[in-house]
Amino acid sequence: MGLFSFIKEAGEKLFGSAQAATADPARSAAANQAAADAILAYIRSMKLPTEGLTVKFDGASAAVTVSGTVADQHTREKILLCCGNVAGVSQVNDEITVSAPVPESKFYTVVRGDTLSKIAKEYYGNANAYMQIFEANKPMLTHPDKIYPGQVLRIPPKA
Repeated sequence: MGLFSFIKEAGEKLFGSAQAATADPARSAAANQAAADAILAYIRSMKLPTEGLTVKFDGASAAVTVSGTVADQHTREKILLCCGNVAGVSQVNDEITVSAPVPESKFYTVVRGDTLSKIAKEYYGNANAYMQIFEANKPMLTHPDKIYPGQVLRIPPKA
């Protein structure tokens, strides 16, 4: 559990940037709910197994709060990345419970010029270990060459 920071301008474009930027509290609440629903739908589209998953979005602070129960640490981390790698989100408040905890992965923010091989070399000492990072970030990643600056990736412990 904790608070994770992300680059607000980077990520999937699930909702408009002015989603909750209104002085009218009723419209703001509706925009926040629509954004939360879009993020929840995105997580469900990744087919990640969860129990009682809830997502709340606060447009004023660009923060997502996610809670529920998952079976393992890997699923928890993928859900956090689904929430944070969304344009308009700058932080994710993690309230997820893990049934079978294991060591946490590291998170890495992609910069211009990065490749999965370069990241694997840095973390594992072997550029050919890039598939371990790719597999750890599926289904959010669909191809090893399709990463972008500002995207946050899971770097699992060395196998």
